Amino acid sequence: MILDRNQIMEIIPHRDPFLFVDQITSITPGHSAVGEKYVHPEEAFFEGHFPQEKVMPGVLMIEAIAQVGAVTLLAKEEFRGRLVYFAGMKSAKFRRKVLPGDTLRMEVEISKFKARFGVGKGVAYVGEDVACEAEFSFVLAE
Repeated sequence: MILDRNQIMEIIPHRDPFLFVDQITSITPGHSAVGEKYVHPEEAFFEGHFPQEKVMPGVLMIEAIAQVGAVTLLAKEEFRGRLVYFAGMKSAKFRRKVLPGDTLRMEVEISKFKARFGVGKGVAYVGEDVACEAEFSFVLAE
């Protein structure tokens, strides 16, 4: 199943300028998903990070991974209309710069979910190169 931006916005509440997923290319609701973000040269964050060498902020790569994770969970019909919040970050590693014109591919897997609390892992790639990886916990709001 492929989801475009409009379909993604039906699942998660994020909107521009804070929506960092352009499409979901594969999804198993509640378990895993792959999403993509085209990093436009005119993104607002490039104006200040860093003007002399434009680089996507690491925290926004983590947010992109989290948004794919939220789509993964909230794509399950029983969770539609709810919110997912970060509960913790066990680890995050940044391996490669993400530059204007890159396509960031995020692969996310929900490894544990019980009641309202879960754990996931995400890896973001540019091509075959790992740009960022993170393990995080989250809570599903009532």
